[in-house]
Amino acid sequence: MAARQRRPERPLRLGTVQETLLIPLYGRAVESRKPEPVLRDPAAEAMVAAIDYDFARFDGGASLTGSVLRTGLIDHWVRAFLADSPDSTVVEIGTGLNTRYERTDNGRARWFELDLPDAIELRRTFFADTPRRSMLAASVLDDGWTAAPLAAGGPYFLAAEAVLPFLPEEDARRAFDLLADRFPGALLALDTAGPGMVDTQDGHDALGKVAARMRWNCPDPGVLEDWRPGSRLLASHTFTTLPAEVHDGLPAEHREMIAALKEQRLPQVEDYRLNLVRLA
Repeated sequence: MAARQRRPERPLRLGTVQETLLIPLYGRAVESRKPEPVLRDPAAEAMVAAIDYDFARFDGGASLTGSVLRTGLIDHWVRAFLADSPDSTVVEIGTGLNTRYERTDNGRARWFELDLPDAIELRRTFFADTPRRSMLAASVLDDGWTAAPLAAGGPYFLAAEAVLPFLPEEDARRAFDLLADRFPGALLALDTAGPGMVDTQDGHDALGKVAARMRWNCPDPGVLEDWRPGSRLLASHTFTTLPAEVHDGLPAEHREMIAALKEQRLPQVEDYRLNLVRLA
């Protein structure tokens, strides 16, 4: 289902954290226009053209590429999951204007796209529910939203992309516990940010342009196994340690950028991790 190419009827109104959904949207749109992109996303291009917002403030920053690499890795995990479990359920937590369904759907899985009400209101400007794809307007901390995906049945893949780092640690832990309680055995993809990222975000080339700030400082994502004994951290990658099957499929431009980052060993890069957890 492609994004409908029309301008929202009302001026853009998003909460402070919700505004950050525009960064990966713009990253995918910019990437999609390249001759050799990591991914093609014509829907993102259409949405950027339709939304009245100063996207140019993010131009020139490496973080746009970083957001695309993050999305690409989670796409890789979702495709692998759907290959093993084609009749399953995918839940996008903090879906924003993501288009993972368009890139990875297998024609059989159920999809639920969760975000706060203002983000879902914007999303409904471009997308509509279908028999296999439903939007849910709620906070991840409100367990009422879990009823619909639970009714659809598992197994489950939960993708929380650029969500938990913006919560206070106690709320991030509450969210993690809620997901483990409701979806035991599910796969959960999430990002974590350590001090090298959190302590420098005021000067970040994208976050520095918006008011939202990361609040959960997580130096070691292994703590997730302590939060919920029995949970397993299956994978944890920085942008410089992407899995070979993902890294080797990237365009040369991106592989060269990663090689340069690896030599520099920047704390803000090495302390930001993309993780895959099996919930207890």
